[in-house]
Amino acid sequence: MTRPLIANVSDKRVTLRDIDLLSTDYVEDNEVRHATLRSDSMTDHTTTDAADLDFDEFPAPTYEAWRAETEATLAGAAFEKKLVTRTSEGIDIQPIYRREDLAGLTHLGSLPGTRPFVRGTRSNGAWEVAQEIPGESAGALNEALRNDLEHGQTAINITLEEAARIETARDFDQILEGVDLSRLPLFIQPGSAALPLFALLISHLLRKGTDLRALRGAFENDPLGELISHGSLPHSLAAAFERMALVTRLAILQTPQFRTVGVRLHACSDAGGDAVQELAFALATGVEYLRQLETRGLGVNEAAPRFLFSFSMGADFFTALAKLRAARMLWARVVGASGGGADAQKMQIHARTSLWNRSTLDPYVNMLRGTTEAFSAVAGGCDSLHVGVFDEVIRPPDEISRRLARNTQTILRDECHFGHVIDPAGGSYYVETLTDQLARKAWTLFQEIEKQGGMARAVTNGTPQEQVRAVAATKAEAVALRRLSLIGVNVYANPREKPLETKRAEAATGAHTAAKDPLPGLREAAQENIVQLAIAVAAEGATLGELASALSARDGEPAKAEPLALRRAAEPFERMRAAVAAAGPPKVFLANMGPLRQHKPRADFATSFFQVGGFGVIENRGFPSVEAAAEAAGQSGAPIVVICSTDETYPEIVPPLARKIKAGRPDVILVLAGFPKEHVEAFKAAGVDEFIHIRTNCCQTLRGIAGKMGLNP
Repeated sequence: MTRPLIANVSDKRVTLRDIDLLSTDYVEDNEVRHATLRSDSMTDHTTTDAADLDFDEFPAPTYEAWRAETEATLAGAAFEKKLVTRTSEGIDIQPIYRREDLAGLTHLGSLPGTRPFVRGTRSNGAWEVAQEIPGESAGALNEALRNDLEHGQTAINITLEEAARIETARDFDQILEGVDLSRLPLFIQPGSAALPLFALLISHLLRKGTDLRALRGAFENDPLGELISHGSLPHSLAAAFERMALVTRLAILQTPQFRTVGVRLHACSDAGGDAVQELAFALATGVEYLRQLETRGLGVNEAAPRFLFSFSMGADFFTALAKLRAARMLWARVVGASGGGADAQKMQIHARTSLWNRSTLDPYVNMLRGTTEAFSAVAGGCDSLHVGVFDEVIRPPDEISRRLARNTQTILRDECHFGHVIDPAGGSYYVETLTDQLARKAWTLFQEIEKQGGMARAVTNGTPQEQVRAVAATKAEAVALRRLSLIGVNVYANPREKPLETKRAEAATGAHTAAKDPLPGLREAAQENIVQLAIAVAAEGATLGELASALSARDGEPAKAEPLALRRAAEPFERMRAAVAAAGPPKVFLANMGPLRQHKPRADFATSFFQVGGFGVIENRGFPSVEAAAEAAGQSGAPIVVICSTDETYPEIVPPLARKIKAGRPDVILVLAGFPKEHVEAFKAAGVDEFIHIRTNCCQTLRGIAGKMGLNP
């Protein structure tokens, strides 16, 4: 018999201070449990009369029979080793999923738009095309915005970098000129200057006569996200929470459709964290904000509808999709257990394609990555989406790169018609199982954070950062070993690639400009009046820097924490390839021994191995003798020679060939493709310097070889 999510929840209202989130298991609430579909109702209905068909000839297959047949093809290898994949989240992905895997999954009876919202919070699949808009100035930002709104964009999305260019309320006049905010949602990432930027925005809207009650979108005030991303705030966390409450209270009265609390854990994903960590940390951050707002007089039914959660969409299509489904389910349970009604339990989700797997190498592949990640976001039920431009880690986007990214969404919407499909993955044995597994693991990690005193304390102590770095190190090793593939980076490198121009725009300024006038009236005003007063002085021309300076004078000690730095998976290979390319690049000669069928598998492996490091590979169709191979290797002048053949022929070939190659050029780096364990020491004695094989750390080995050549990768 399952237990309720929160052990002490009854029919009476329960506040966040009352509930015990530490000692309970992750289970479904009673209301949804009663709606669970029974397995006998999940039959496949056809219009054909079964009596007219004779299936005796085709006995129903069983899982046991399938597995027996499958194991017979593995030549003695273990089924779990060959066919079961373990993810960084610690989930074992099976080769096949069946109806039996759904046993005990109690969310299956829910419908789209109903609790626990695993299948979405809406009755349709529409989402906002919310591409981030760049601009070196307010005028350039407006020009790009109006162009993109005419070509498929449906929302305004101003990032932290662009927000930093806003100095006065007049900048909003220029940025939003010709834009109808009654029709379009507005998303703003304010960073650490939340209240000053909010004051400038509202001042602009009031001066323009905008109907504030019609304003939609979100002002993503997320102090913990800012702290974990950048390591500091210009004010204390207590001050940040106080201002969050004041802004939210004003929004409830004046901008009821405009969200004022953001939960953005992109730093977790972009630093190499996994889906479970992003889910758990987002949930813990949301609970922290609910508690802080409740302490300041805002109940869960007032506060929760003001939240916008933002998630990164990683390379694993199904994991990213299931993450969004699990996130909605978990948030509904927490808010419901806290006394929140159905509307408060709905999680609003903005999705963004990942930065962790983006690369400066073979950059057009980034378009394909963005496409699959956008697909997973839409299939997972996001409410708004940004698809990163293919060159976002290289240079500022131009109109073409913005158009390509935006059209990824418009194709999904207008040609694939995903806006008319609700939860397309619902009912999949695999997706439903994965959704449940992610939710359970995230709930366990969430409980661990709660035991530490909540997300604010955990972030300042560095616990989430340490956990992310541990997972990132494991993933980095998998990339270096080429067990985790990055197309164009550690596999299938393009040796003829020409790098894109890397000129970047000047860094934005504005949000932290030193104030000339500290606005003493704002500095000394009563706490409950500072939002209205900040709006008033903004209307009089106060700059963002002046507002920030005056407000900082009211604050306690600035909050500090260890930041999570962006660590893209491709960076070690990018640095190595740049260093190697600057040297020529060095050539690698393949000493292919014997006929094609004898040397080709390892010659192909060696070619790929060295090309991902930027080395030039000299290929051939093989040599009939040791003498011919040694002579050709010497004539090539290549500083690196790789012997390619089979383990069976190596004992006869390698010692004499190694001695002949080294005799003429003792400084040549001699590499053997393969690792015949019983002969390794003898081959080393003959002159072999390196062995490359599927268990070789590619990045480390190539760096070592480059180092021997005097390069600095």
